[in-house]
Amino acid sequence: MDIYGELGQLLADISTELQAMGLWQEYPPSAAALASTEPFALDMLSFSQWLQFIFVPRIQQIIAAQASLPENCSIAPMAEEFFNQQQNLDPQKSAALLVHLAALDRLITQN
Repeated sequence: MDIYGELGQLLADISTELQAMGLWQEYPPSAAALASTEPFALDMLSFSQWLQFIFVPRIQQIIAAQASLPENCSIAPMAEEFFNQQQNLDPQKSAALLVHLAALDRLITQN
């Protein structure tokens, strides 16, 4: 499997985990929230919303265009911080998502 195929599989795994955790939203946030210029859009979105509505679609666009990947990626540490602050989530439920995000970070950074 080439890098784009691996990325596509990781995005599918990330989406599946967000759904399993009950963090997947049926409807997107407002256009204004999606237009945030803050890192991870934290001023307008939760981290899980940013993953679903900004990050995953951007990587899907890169895959579809077979475009150059970012030089580095460091999503897993932010995810870990976010999930550590979530009182209502069992840490074991976020473990698989963190594994997929760390794999995505490594894949992008190594290429």
